[in-house]
Amino acid sequence: MSFSPTVWRAGLGFAALGVAFLGALLVMSGLAVGWALIALGLPLSGVLALAGDALGRDFAGVLAARFAGLLAVTRPWMWFVALYAALKIPVPLWPEGFPVLGLASTGALFVAALLFVWERENAWKAGLMALVAFVLGLCVEVLGSRTGIPFGLYSYATAPGPLLLGVPLIVPLGWFALTLTATSLSGGRPWLAGLLMLLWDVGLEPLMTAQRYWLWSDPLPLWAGAPVQNFLGWWGVGWLISWVFTGLAPRLFGLRREEWAWALPWQARDFPLHRGPSLSLLPGGAARGADFRVVYPIEAFFLPGGLVLVGRFAEAGVTLAAMLGGLWLARRVTRFDRA
Repeated sequence: MSFSPTVWRAGLGFAALGVAFLGALLVMSGLAVGWALIALGLPLSGVLALAGDALGRDFAGVLAARFAGLLAVTRPWMWFVALYAALKIPVPLWPEGFPVLGLASTGALFVAALLFVWERENAWKAGLMALVAFVLGLCVEVLGSRTGIPFGLYSYATAPGPLLLGVPLIVPLGWFALTLTATSLSGGRPWLAGLLMLLWDVGLEPLMTAQRYWLWSDPLPLWAGAPVQNFLGWWGVGWLISWVFTGLAPRLFGLRREEWAWALPWQARDFPLHRGPSLSLLPGGAARGADFRVVYPIEAFFLPGGLVLVGRFAEAGVTLAAMLGGLWLARRVTRFDRA
């Protein structure tokens, strides 16, 4: 069985990150050799992600050419995606800094999402989509933590700050960026975007409860204290926000239909969709251009890794399987989408 060049680059890049992650585990165990693995794995992951499919005599030339090309086409939102990923790396070495690094990482991803929509559509749509997702996400979290609807019985009483109406700021920031990612990956299908959000939450529940961002008290727990209702709620809220996104900016997700002009100021209407360069690590994605789909496989690496760090090994395996399953399903469903 042969793999495409994109799969080779992605696989080798993530394998090198795994070496760095192993080094972090060794450092946490008091073994200094871990620092050498970190120093090797981090730069090697970038090198292999660029030219891992060209290992051989021409490797240096291919790497230099692709690096120059990367610098020439890298957009501002891509730098913030890189910052979001980079801020996850120090967590194993500074576990007590998780709240600071988590908020900074999610904030960088929020800015990246805002800049992405701004570039591909315009500032009006970017601001409106961010506002809708932030407000809806905040409202359902305030409602959920006080009434149990729509997620079940849980509390933010032990959550680290900053808080907004009793909800950690990281949560509504995440609803915008994560739903944009899922909607991009689903090709503008809200039902699939909601399912991808549900699979994402399979890993978020054990990790965030371990970090005491929220605590469950539901009488019918299914997974990490969360009931079935929680996962249905994640699907429903993800579907709703994704549905709004596809109505406000259908072309952003490859849909050939009119936007909701009634919901947009005239400055935001009929803005031409900019087709950017393809830098996606996802298989088969070149024709659709670089977009937020790439965030999902990044999370599929870091989220199980975070669970390993807090000793939740079984949950890490389930999370990895769930998110890889989501990537496979998204690829199958969108495989006939036109470029």
